Amino acid sequence: MFGRSNDPQPVTPALTESTPPSDAGKGRPTPKRKVSEAANKRPLVAPTTKKASREQARAQRDIEYRAMQTGDERNMPLKDRGPVRRYIRDAVDARWNLGEFFLPVAAVFLVIQFALAKTEFAVFAILALYIYIIAAAIDGWLMWRSVKKRLVAKFGIEQIPRGAAMYGVLRAFQIRPSRMPKPQVKHGQRPA
Repeated sequence: MFGRSNDPQPVTPALTESTPPSDAGKGRPTPKRKVSEAANKRPLVAPTTKKASREQARAQRDIEYRAMQTGDERNMPLKDRGPVRRYIRDAVDARWNLGEFFLPVAAVFLVIQFALAKTEFAVFAILALYIYIIAAAIDGWLMWRSVKKRLVAKFGIEQIPRGAAMYGVLRAFQIRPSRMPKPQVKHGQRPA
């Protein structure tokens, strides 16, 4: 009942379109076993070692770093390439932004707050810092609105990549000498 059936089922080979007729051969002799096994052998260790791949990655990073210092777009990382990204960088770098002074201003206000910790003026220092942060955020938003209008006029709405707003705002919040890729325009020199 549950075991194998004693009656063997007749096996009939079904001829399909993919099976060649019996009179056609494969056109070549069967390879020797040694030849087949040699073709299937794979090395246990990858041909490139960790050290070689690390050196290759380091060389690529050096090329990208030099390109970001000189403005050579061919060797920049993918996130910084293209005419739209270049336009965003130039528009941000040409403008005085409140965000680029955020770190020095925050350091000054924190020192003032610690120096006046025992007095009621410490609260005013922290309040002034919060006001500066809100003003810098509003300035970044206004900057992006004007840059986006110019981008749409020059390249079209479909050419603006995702993340372009964050790319511009984060660049605006960096201290100008530490921006990478290095600024290629001076303050007031707006891109065409």
